[in-house]
Amino acid sequence: MNHNQRIQLIFQYIEEHLDDALDLDVLSRHAYLSKYHFQRFCTAHFGISATQLVKLLRLKKAAFLLAYRKPIKVVDIAVESGFSSHEGFSRAFKQHFNQSPSDFRKSADWSLWNENYQSIVSIRNHLMTNHIESIETHFQVDMIDFPEIQVACMTHKGSPRTLGSTISQFIAWRKLNRLSPTKSRTFNFLYGDPKTTPDDEFQLDLACELSTDFTFAKDINNSAINLLSIPSGRCAKIRHIGSDDTIDVAVNYLYSTWFKHASQQNTPLQLRDFPLFFERVSFFPDVSEHEMITDIFLPIE
Repeated sequence: MNHNQRIQLIFQYIEEHLDDALDLDVLSRHAYLSKYHFQRFCTAHFGISATQLVKLLRLKKAAFLLAYRKPIKVVDIAVESGFSSHEGFSRAFKQHFNQSPSDFRKSADWSLWNENYQSIVSIRNHLMTNHIESIETHFQVDMIDFPEIQVACMTHKGSPRTLGSTISQFIAWRKLNRLSPTKSRTFNFLYGDPKTTPDDEFQLDLACELSTDFTFAKDINNSAINLLSIPSGRCAKIRHIGSDDTIDVAVNYLYSTWFKHASQQNTPLQLRDFPLFFERVSFFPDVSEHEMITDIFLPIE
């Protein structure tokens, strides 16, 4: 096992066992390393210790539960996120995000949260860079005929780091209108690359499917909601399984490697005048990050 394979194994094991006891003996054993060397090995490759990595991943789950699953009590979130006590959870959360769990639930500072989460994003990007060729060979691209679907949209404009606030508003709107993800499919429309688009130009739409007989709730201001249709037509589709931190690999593959190859094999392809969009089949924190399922659709003429 080379170094890249070993660090991939460590990260994958931690992601898949966040709900379990993850002490150094357990982690070092699964990394096939002596516990005397394990911490230094992780710090050298991840930039943070394995203990810090586990804590940050658990705190991310806690943050999403606090912001997007309001009915769950804070004490229950502490337990579900792998903390042994409510007090220990509160201390760790405030230390990393400068807000208590209760304050974060009331008014989440997503900009600060994202800054403190960047170390995890960097680790995922490092792992993906080292394995990108092997990952791309497992992408299956299907050409499908997508049917027309009516949706309700809430637009997020501005920095991607504050997207969490718009998501909270959209979830609240869906609840008032009884459009739960189990009844109404969930979509995102992407109008630019968050890595290259200036914050003041960035836009992403959050959307959910509407039935033909849908009527708005009477007690809500619908000014933030727009109605539109996903047009019928051909789409190239990839199913991405895993964290959103790594979804760019699949998106870039569609636009570059796949599009170039498909155009050479058949009549040159054209992109339709409709943005790339995602369907959120299952999402965090309802499932673990490594189990998230997102279908990526690239509209094709």
